[in-house]
Amino acid sequence: MGEVIPAGGDGALKEKTARLSVASNTFLVATKLAVGVAIGSVGIISEAIHSAIDLIAAVVAYFSVRQSARPPDECHTFGHGKYESISGLLEAVLILVAAVLIINEAIKNLLGGVETLNVDALGAGIAVMLLSAGINLYVSSRLMTVAKKTESIALESDAWHLRTDVYTSAGVVAGLVLIKLTGIVMLDSFVALGVAVIILKAAFDLIRRSFEDLVDRSLPPEEEARIREIINEHCTAVISFHRLRTRRSGPNRFVDLHMVVPRTATLEEAYGIVKHVEADVKGEFPRTSVTIRVQPCTGEDCLACAVLSACPECEHLTLHGGPEKER
Repeated sequence: MGEVIPAGGDGALKEKTARLSVASNTFLVATKLAVGVAIGSVGIISEAIHSAIDLIAAVVAYFSVRQSARPPDECHTFGHGKYESISGLLEAVLILVAAVLIINEAIKNLLGGVETLNVDALGAGIAVMLLSAGINLYVSSRLMTVAKKTESIALESDAWHLRTDVYTSAGVVAGLVLIKLTGIVMLDSFVALGVAVIILKAAFDLIRRSFEDLVDRSLPPEEEARIREIINEHCTAVISFHRLRTRRSGPNRFVDLHMVVPRTATLEEAYGIVKHVEADVKGEFPRTSVTIRVQPCTGEDCLACAVLSACPECEHLTLHGGPEKER
């Protein structure tokens, strides 16, 4: 008994927010590249490369949230949620590519000893990086808010991309200010290398998270523990449960388990218990598909059973030890 809940209004909200990311990244790529080339700053050009990769990632995120919002069909009976996980993995690979390109450019500049930076034009570079940091701070905050509300891995990945841009833009500004104060042009390349290190860390974190979803890793321990608590709260109707399995697919959770009920319960009563447990789990975790297989008790554990009042065969017994745990 379980169903995938369509994205509904969440899908439209995610698409709208993803479009905002595409638009802002397009503007920033053009602006950073123009200023970076004009003043010869490797740091700003590296940021333009980073923003270009972010633009590609934003486009991928946009199409992934559109696909994941589609309802289940005959070929995808569990829905299309994994499009978001695939998007997260692709975005992480793109970030790795950006980091490699930045490192290559910075090292060539250091080894070649070519001072291409126009120190007299640093004001324009500082201005464009401050503008970039401001825009990315706003867009990333918007993306993160929507990502948390809709539990979208794709939008959260995109938000972290832009949040990383905020930090790296601040680093580039600091480097340009130091160059202006000291006249040491090589600082520009060292700042670019620092940017690359930050980008690499973000990439590896995203790869790990996306891969976990793609290989159907269980939900986080705290979420599974809460699901067990919810089921145990029905100790007056549920004797025990076992084979609890959980996984995630994009914004959707999937939970399935075997539940033991009194063998004297009618089909209608068992169905009512299942629907009650399912409703409580979904109330705690929206966008969750709950599948429960019902089994009758064997009558072997009456002394440990917490459902004595519901079992006529056990009326002469007294309860020992409280509700039965998962087994």
